Amino acid sequence: MPFKFHRTDIEGLVVVEPQVFEDERGFFLETYKKSDFVKNGMVDSFVQSNHSKSKYGVLRGLHYQIHPYAQAKLIRCAKGKIYDVAVDIRKGSPTFKKWYGLELSAENKKMLYVPVGFAHGFYTLSPEAEIMYKTTTEYSPEHDRSIIWSDPEIHINWPNGPRILSEKDKCAPILIDSEIKDHRKKMGDLVRLKG
Repeated sequence: MPFKFHRTDIEGLVVVEPQVFEDERGFFLETYKKSDFVKNGMVDSFVQSNHSKSKYGVLRGLHYQIHPYAQAKLIRCAKGKIYDVAVDIRKGSPTFKKWYGLELSAENKKMLYVPVGFAHGFYTLSPEAEIMYKTTTEYSPEHDRSIIWSDPEIHINWPNGPRILSEKDKCAPILIDSEIKDHRKKMGDLVRLKG
């Protein structure tokens, strides 16, 4: 089996370690193999791949999509180093609002599997970093949501350093406000359907 799957203390969130074959020419590794993932309970089909580049101090997140475009993700850092974070936002989960963070880097080659029902973000630790990740649904601006990186109830212990954020991420709501906004939108949609 080309992967080691390490379960975290948050149900469904898995650190994936690929087997690396190295010699004087360089290295080879598999970044995904459906049969191995399925055997380990990750039955998703990935439909979109993304590649982003960030400089030191960039903080992206916390991002997620809502139903029917909710996404599971498989994240890896192909160049440089990031501190990667996933937050359980599944209502009714015993670990609701709990977060998990780890360093992903080109050197350690670890990946993080983030199931549906989590918000995701990362902080760039190296002068620049390139992140590649797969998603189980396509990007949908209409279903895209954010939670502020500094939500006081989640209280993520981000690494020290500058905070370079997009305007969208600077203005993101706390989790409870994000839920209220989604509830109001659903109610508005129901009223329009009935009218």
